Amino acid sequence: MTDTSEATPTPIGRRTVLIATGAAAATLAVTAAAPEAPEADAAGAAPVAAAAVCTLTKEMTEGPYYLDGALVRADIREDKTGFRLNLALTVVDDDTCAVIPNALVEIWHADALGEYSGYVGSNGHNEPDNGTFLRSGVLTDSSGVADITTVYPGWYRGRCVHIHIKVHTGVTLTSDGSFTGGTELHTGQLFFDETISARVGALSPYSANTVTRTTLAQDSIYDEGGAASGLLTLTALGSSPSAGYTGTLTLGIER
Repeated sequence: MTDTSEATPTPIGRRTVLIATGAAAATLAVTAAAPEAPEADAAGAAPVAAAAVCTLTKEMTEGPYYLDGALVRADIREDKTGFRLNLALTVVDDDTCAVIPNALVEIWHADALGEYSGYVGSNGHNEPDNGTFLRSGVLTDSSGVADITTVYPGWYRGRCVHIHIKVHTGVTLTSDGSFTGGTELHTGQLFFDETISARVGALSPYSANTVTRTTLAQDSIYDEGGAASGLLTLTALGSSPSAGYTGTLTLGIER
């Protein structure tokens, strides 16, 4: 399964393209009851997530727009216009509900015109491309939470609005602001409520995207699986879509 029926585009920029191969593994949603309150035993067990249950988050294709060597940073907007999106992503062990601190949560997504850094032009728009905008990795804190500031994504041909995500453990931060090594535990995608995406898409700068927007129901990858398939909980930051949103999700990872 791939993100688009079109041929894989040729990237520009400083980093190496990693192409997704084959279909993503389909995993079943599982639940595990969590204790009533976080505890730590004498061995220093990790705290338990506040959620009542933990769900294994479905694996999905990384698509054709991944670049290795993402910068480790909390704000990835650079000079990109768009409505603010504050992501708060909690990473937990799906079997025990224990949070996973110091996991690197890596995301990448399209800008308001549906263009990815390193691949600008693939969605039919011409704009500067520095190879880094709207890409990052962030380490989870002691509560297992990765906080990232970005913009509400645009869309590109054949796909609904989404964000790509990977979770790594055991990475080493490098002097150039990136990371290396570690173990990749999860590759998936984050999705957005269709009503909200429609409202956002009707306003500038998103309305300048000349490509017809694919809805959640029309998307070839999202399977209507809700949070287990990466559907974010969105909370408005104001009375208008232009004020932005907070997006939250607990990612249940198989360690």
